[in-house]
Amino acid sequence: MNEQRDEHSEKGQEQKSWCSGKWEKRTPHMRLQLVWPLQSPGSFSIAGHQVLRISAADEAQVQMVKELEDLEHLQLDFWRGPAQPGSPIDVRVPFPSIQAVKVFLEARGLRYTIMIEDVQSLLDDEQEQMFASRSRARSTNTFNYATYHTLEEIYDFMDLLAAEHPQLVSKLQIGSSYEGRPIYVLKFSTGGNNRPAIWIDTGIHSREWVTQASGVWFAKKIAQDYGQDPAFTAILDNMDIFLEIVTNPDGFAFTHSKNRMWRKTRSLTSGSTCIGVDPNRNWDAGFGKAGSSSNPCSETYRGKFANSEVEVKSIVDFVKEHGNIKAFISIHSYSQLLLYPFGYKRESPADKDELDQVAKSAVEALASLYGTKFKYGSIITTIYQASGGTIDWTYDQGIKYSFTFELRDTGRYGFLLPASQIIPTAQETWLALLTIMEHTLNHPY
Repeated sequence: MNEQRDEHSEKGQEQKSWCSGKWEKRTPHMRLQLVWPLQSPGSFSIAGHQVLRISAADEAQVQMVKELEDLEHLQLDFWRGPAQPGSPIDVRVPFPSIQAVKVFLEARGLRYTIMIEDVQSLLDDEQEQMFASRSRARSTNTFNYATYHTLEEIYDFMDLLAAEHPQLVSKLQIGSSYEGRPIYVLKFSTGGNNRPAIWIDTGIHSREWVTQASGVWFAKKIAQDYGQDPAFTAILDNMDIFLEIVTNPDGFAFTHSKNRMWRKTRSLTSGSTCIGVDPNRNWDAGFGKAGSSSNPCSETYRGKFANSEVEVKSIVDFVKEHGNIKAFISIHSYSQLLLYPFGYKRESPADKDELDQVAKSAVEALASLYGTKFKYGSIITTIYQASGGTIDWTYDQGIKYSFTFELRDTGRYGFLLPASQIIPTAQETWLALLTIMEHTLNHPY
């Protein structure tokens, strides 16, 4: 996506906001009163965009879709990129490109279905739901877990949780984002120094809103269940948990203010007008290999060098300095998958059998609640080759229990999962997380 840099500041300018079904003027002072900044008329429009699901029957057809992916002028946004034959390929197609894309596919015998007829209508529903649900929570008990929240609201929630549970919860700042926002991690600990720890992050890809929303729910669940649920209490009596709810704050803020579909960071790349790096291709594990892009305009642009993104480097430094993290879980959406290393090479990890068994148990626990089915396996065999990914780096650092989730759904809504599915998604995912955490506790290394 060829997002241009905003050269002018919005400070001091009169803004407009969508209120009561019409655009209303608001001053910068009024803007502070709004709980969330709805997308303004000048923001990235997706009116008339469709999401197509393409079926590639064989390797030749996969290559044809890769040709399509390379046609930059079409401004395509691959939600699920071309992988092995038989894997669904989902692509958001801008309105001006729809005819050209359909002609391309039909001419090559590539079958497709329309998954989302009008992306804008889902976005409108989402914004309407958020607007109807907005309220400032005075405690984490009155916080609305069944709606999507802005960065400010999530950071306020963290402060409330830490204030309510001072013996258990603390908020750490592990760095600042490219645009200067604080990067916060919640630490859940019952005492002791440098105990074995479990890391969980959500929202490294900013548009995957159900992940940050689930992260908020997990934080409340951890604080609530300690001392109540014996299995979970045993985990926290022996290990610390670190939870990074907004791993890509700049990107997340941008999904609220300008472009809901933004995935990457917001760093500038010299020599390019395109913004941002894919923070899940920026780690020092197979960096620069196949499964990432050297093109700054690509959604999977890897950056100029490993750890170039401060959002990634902050975690790298934290993990190395801590030195005792035993499980690392990075949470994405969508596709309903539970994955373990590797993504950058076909070689199986040394602990493949154990990781496979843990993943199997975790997806069974997850399915026990609502019947949601997850596939599991290594990244490269289950989806596609991806280099420079988070959990390949953590596994290479000696963190055996390195997993990544792709939460709901399988493509009906994709990144625009209705808010009504936030709590069910978080609840079922929690059961899988508990399975991994218990295994980590019971199998020290």
